[in-house]
Amino acid sequence: MTATELKSFRVGLIGCGKISDIYLQTCAKFEELEIVACASLDPAESRAKAEHYGIAKACTPDEIFADPGIDCVLNLTIPAAHAKISRKALQSGKHVYSEKPFVTDLADGEALLALARAKGLLIGNAPDTFLGGRWQTVKKLLDEGVIGKPTGVMAYVGTHGVERHHPNPDFYYKAGGGPLLDLGPYYLTAMVFLLGPIARVSGMARMTFEQRMIENGPRNGEMVDVEVDTHSLSMFEFRSGVIGSMTMSFDIWDSETPRFEIYGENGTICIADPDPVYGANRFEGDVLYRTRDTSRWSHQPRPTGRDNWQVAENTHGFNENSRGLGLLDLAYAARDKRAPRASGELAQHVCEVMTGILDSPGKGGFITISSTSPIPEMLPENFPASENL
Repeated sequence: MTATELKSFRVGLIGCGKISDIYLQTCAKFEELEIVACASLDPAESRAKAEHYGIAKACTPDEIFADPGIDCVLNLTIPAAHAKISRKALQSGKHVYSEKPFVTDLADGEALLALARAKGLLIGNAPDTFLGGRWQTVKKLLDEGVIGKPTGVMAYVGTHGVERHHPNPDFYYKAGGGPLLDLGPYYLTAMVFLLGPIARVSGMARMTFEQRMIENGPRNGEMVDVEVDTHSLSMFEFRSGVIGSMTMSFDIWDSETPRFEIYGENGTICIADPDPVYGANRFEGDVLYRTRDTSRWSHQPRPTGRDNWQVAENTHGFNENSRGLGLLDLAYAARDKRAPRASGELAQHVCEVMTGILDSPGKGGFITISSTSPIPEMLPENFPASENL
């Protein structure tokens, strides 16, 4: 079947905040997806979003749940509301695709997965950046054995919070927020996609500033109280034996540390974005690698210039911000009665990993991760116009 043979997948959006814009822009490019209604707690916000993007109906969340013509709810509410909205969507007989994190309480995640199974519905969850061209290329390199058997992985985000660019950053500093829960899903999801599920974790964290000052928009100069840790360090062991570390921080002004690296027996893959945040939080970008055959570190000082790196050819599409790609894959999954690649099971596993990292300091050691996750299949190179979706 080709993309044009998938009938329109009708979606109701709940949560019309800042993140909804990129979803609406992306979904407009996918003829298979039709955003037919949008809702939020602020009716004026819903009406403005509907008018701007040509959405047929601005309404309340309950009206979306009650509409039998809607196939799926796109849940873009704040993290604390994710579980409640997703549960109501499933109870109303609709598939659901949610922003990250999946839930802020693991019991809610287990309940959502059980409810979806009982009703024969699908749950998809961001991040879907691992479906982008950059990460599909990394997976291809690993599958081809370019760096040999993977042995380790490192992820790093050093930024000074979101209050410099987000007009309403409050929820980032409340329960369910913080750099680990906000940024960690991008990096951990990419790790599981590339290296498989995680077996045990440990972590340390601290809060550096008790208040943050909003530095943009109508609330410029207003102080926000901080209730969560804002600098997180973690270690983990994968079921495959690979070991890893991760730093996620809102307390770092600048750094030259690469955003993501995978170490293998015969080489290294590196994501070396100059931006303090973007690494796994982006669909596109260079994939750099060095192997024992191309590197000279055994014989002379470690190369520093970019000309000394091999740049992987990106053979996949979606080399731009494509948030909502996971929703498109879910639409095909619903048609073909298969699991979506950005699945609830994957998201729940990542949530358990993050919960383990948060709980570790109080429990004095490594936390065993009880859940597992299917490793998502790569996208076909010509997705969605493919017979092998």
